Amino acid sequence: MTFTAEQKRQAAQNHYNASLDLCPARQLLEAISSKWVTLVLLALVDGKQRHSDLRKVVAGASQKMLTSTLRSLERDGLVTRHVTLLVPVRTDYELTARGRSLLRIVFEMKAWAEDNMDGVATSRMEHDRHKLDFK
Repeated sequence: MTFTAEQKRQAAQNHYNASLDLCPARQLLEAISSKWVTLVLLALVDGKQRHSDLRKVVAGASQKMLTSTLRSLERDGLVTRHVTLLVPVRTDYELTARGRSLLRIVFEMKAWAEDNMDGVATSRMEHDRHKLDFK
């Protein structure tokens, strides 16, 4: 089947392209590349976690930041929230199948960061030292 130039342009517009400013895929990429998202996904790898337990595991996240991150993950279908009506109310969070599908990438990024941190630290020091030499 042969397409006209206009049909090709229309088809290209119908596909997501994260390089384009207003593309929803770009917005999703920005959301899932947040350090808090990464840390929450890692914290949920072993199953359901209470909000209070996540706060202990995701060091440095304020209650507000953790809640915001969890709401965003829930909205995107990466995490489910389970509310159990007890006194006090118990809220647990768990990865969905879509959330679990991100884990391979998250683990690879985590491993890369850990494996390359010494070299990156050296590069940062050299860069900063050279930057000071030019002042």
